[in-house]
Amino acid sequence: MRLDETSEVRPAPGELLVEAVALGICGTDLDIISGKYGAAPPGEERLILGHESLGRVLEAPRGSGFATGDLVVGIVRRPDPVPCPACAAGEWDMCRNGLYTERGIKAQHGYGCERYALEPNFAVKVEPGLGPLGVLLEPTSVVAKAWDHIERIGARARSWKPRTLLVTGAGPVGLLAAMIGREKGLETHVLDQVDSGPKPRLVADLAATYHRDPRVIADLAADIVLECTGADSLVLRVIQYGGRDSIVCLAGLSSGGRTVNFDVGGFDRQAVLQNDVVFGSVNANRSHYEAAGAALAQADHAWLERLISRRVPLEHWREAFVRKPDDVKVVVDFSPEAP
Repeated sequence: MRLDETSEVRPAPGELLVEAVALGICGTDLDIISGKYGAAPPGEERLILGHESLGRVLEAPRGSGFATGDLVVGIVRRPDPVPCPACAAGEWDMCRNGLYTERGIKAQHGYGCERYALEPNFAVKVEPGLGPLGVLLEPTSVVAKAWDHIERIGARARSWKPRTLLVTGAGPVGLLAAMIGREKGLETHVLDQVDSGPKPRLVADLAATYHRDPRVIADLAADIVLECTGADSLVLRVIQYGGRDSIVCLAGLSSGGRTVNFDVGGFDRQAVLQNDVVFGSVNANRSHYEAAGAALAQADHAWLERLISRRVPLEHWREAFVRKPDDVKVVVDFSPEAP
């Protein structure tokens, strides 16, 4: 990992020229840096990082729907060139053949540079009132997609009226999932292992309940569970101890390579007899970015600002990739002047 000079970007006809304002750092970036994941563009040895973007339009073609000065977020995933049925329908988050690419992750350079080109079809305009909080749009889109699918699954039964939500993990994704749960009027519970720092207070200020004891999973038997850690023990608990007619969404990514004893028969019996659903969710399409923008606009902006535990100037960029005990969301600021 290094900060380097690269050639000046030249947008193709019809593309926006965008200057970076901020870049969110997440676990995916750390996995790429450690070599666990990610790929450079074909024929290149290095990948420009960055998929949680916030930028300001410098140049916009006529008819693009954007204007100079607009704040924008770049969508991460691009559909495969075939395309598969999902990508052809604009649901590239559900790509079936795996030939998609992703800015800053898989085979396309990311948004971690001072200026970059962006196709208008993959740019999302940020409400001016959000300002620098627009950098939270991409992680919010991930949970907006999870909520979209939860509600579609719930619609299988007209009588399904969820009351309780359990979120495991109080990282940025977990807290944003809890925020949307509260916006939907659900009794919301968040499970995490820390007993100090900003996370318990952030949960309390959502009018949600913070827990540290994993036994709450069985005791609560929530209608909806959003698992945002990928921790083996929690994944097993949430799929085993959901409530009747419950929906469990797995949104955290496990590292794999470990085996545990698991009562498959017991799980099958419960899932069948209780009409339970367990599903996985990743990434987002344009509709989810738009839903994320609406959720952020509705949220308490002072609460959202507290999610961003550190804003690191570009000249000290390495500090953003070192985790600290009280970190929630860390952001690299490309400009000393916030929008």
